Amino acid sequence: MDNYGTILLVEDDASLAQWVAEYLTEQGYTTHVCHRGDEVISQVKNLNPNIVLLDIMLPGQDGISVCRELRSFYIAPIIMLTARDDEMDEVIGLEVGASDYIMKPVRPRALLARIKAALRLSSEPTKVPNDSVIKVGELSIDTQSRSVTFNKQDITISSAEYLLLHYLASNAGQVVSRDAVFKATKGREYDGLDRSVDVLISALRKKFHDDPQNPEKIKTIWGRGYLLVATAWEE
Repeated sequence: MDNYGTILLVEDDASLAQWVAEYLTEQGYTTHVCHRGDEVISQVKNLNPNIVLLDIMLPGQDGISVCRELRSFYIAPIIMLTARDDEMDEVIGLEVGASDYIMKPVRPRALLARIKAALRLSSEPTKVPNDSVIKVGELSIDTQSRSVTFNKQDITISSAEYLLLHYLASNAGQVVSRDAVFKATKGREYDGLDRSVDVLISALRKKFHDDPQNPEKIKTIWGRGYLLVATAWEE
């Protein structure tokens, strides 16, 4: 059987972890299971997996703090698993560096699709244009260092937020569809239910002081997609 990569599954529910691991192994992935949050860092350093599936509610150390700590050295995809339909879990998870998230109960085919998309996106070579700095008004995005400034102030930004802002700024003044955003930033099509882009849009609005009730910089165009308004980023 082909080996498509190594997965570290972090899940404290032993029965769930077992069947997910068996399913992923059948699909051609080498799958390791960890049941405690305080064992994840050492496991990742030892295994160097291609992707981490990380539950939020864990004994020893919660998944959010584990994700934050992982991002100090681990650059491969992290998909958060959460049983709670709580937007704050999504917001915090994405802000600390999660690549994606999936709600429990886990649907095996949906999980596999997310894994494949995350691995495909992470394996694509980064394309650096001749002009490595994107400027929209006072917004500046350095594509080599992946740093962002606005009004000459550094903006702290997660990897998921960076990918979305980069795509929107690259298409400033144009409405981009939700499907196009998902393909560009997550490597997959929009499934009709995923709210992660909306969560990231909300997080970006907060960072750039864009009124969520009446946004001027990043607009949601109902039925069409999203628009980064070029003129709204002037000083």
